[in-house]
Amino acid sequence: MISSRLLIIFVYSISALFLKHKLVAQEQEPKLNREEISIAIDSISNKLQLNYVFPDVANKMAQVLNANLKEGIYDSTVHPKAFAKQLTEDLQTVSKDKHLRVIYNPSIIARENSMTDEDRANEETEWIKTLVQHLKRDNYGFREVKILEGNIGYLDLREFVDPKYGGETLTAAMYVLSNTQALILDLRQNDGGHPAMVQLLSSYFFSSEPVHLSNHYNRPKDELTQSWTLPFVPGKRLSDVDLYILTSNETFSAAEAFSYLMKHLGRATVVGQQTSGGAHLTGSVIATDKFYVRIPQGRPTSPATNSNWEGTGVFPDIDIGINDALEIAYEIALERLKNKK
Repeated sequence: MISSRLLIIFVYSISALFLKHKLVAQEQEPKLNREEISIAIDSISNKLQLNYVFPDVANKMAQVLNANLKEGIYDSTVHPKAFAKQLTEDLQTVSKDKHLRVIYNPSIIARENSMTDEDRANEETEWIKTLVQHLKRDNYGFREVKILEGNIGYLDLREFVDPKYGGETLTAAMYVLSNTQALILDLRQNDGGHPAMVQLLSSYFFSSEPVHLSNHYNRPKDELTQSWTLPFVPGKRLSDVDLYILTSNETFSAAEAFSYLMKHLGRATVVGQQTSGGAHLTGSVIATDKFYVRIPQGRPTSPATNSNWEGTGVFPDIDIGINDALEIAYEIALERLKNKK
């Protein structure tokens, strides 16, 4: 449900599904007055202090917003979208958190506030139908699956879609790749998605014995959960197949999660560029009748490092330009297979 209330969906990406498939038309922007700006700052500060994954950072962000307000820095930023953009920049300057942002959208907030539970259930059903149509059009993020010379598989994956929708397509892709001796997974243009797809895809590269992938801390709930590989996957596991992951500085969120976890579990070689650096699990919270905030509320950590990639990105094992990453990974894969014989 949306609220302080606004649709709390925990995803690694900056809502890869939500932002890619906008369903709300842009409205005209009435100018903000001083009182509206002050109320927005007060509410956003409060929501951050209640929900942001690091309380001390939340306090610093609130202090900066309130100091800027007192100094009149926001007095000339009267256009709502420009105000939201400025607040986002100010918050990210303090937190270095690329998932954190302020969004202006009074129509979606008004609709949410006026809905009954039945209305929300009906709208969610219609929204999912539209979403699935978009996902189908994009083949659930699976851009290309092929077998390279030397029996090396190649999968170009652009999005980690919830397995509820993209699971069958993943299964089909893994059947095609099931007899390969090495696999190159291209995440250079993948900007994230759903953690459950990270879990499912990871499970193909281990045996049926459970492997601890990650821990997730949710600050508002004060709850710690764990993610493990699944005891069953459709089709054949590739637990003995050499895995190479291609990354770029645009690789983000869930794509970084997969790369980081597989690298530090010793299961993959990462080839390409240092990734973007967005790790936190994010939900949306209504601040006023005009603004809501995408607030990172959860923190994943690897049991292998007791840390994550937030603010730093995933460092490749082989640092190479994105245009050369596939060729280099392919050459290394061929050489390693040759040495195994």
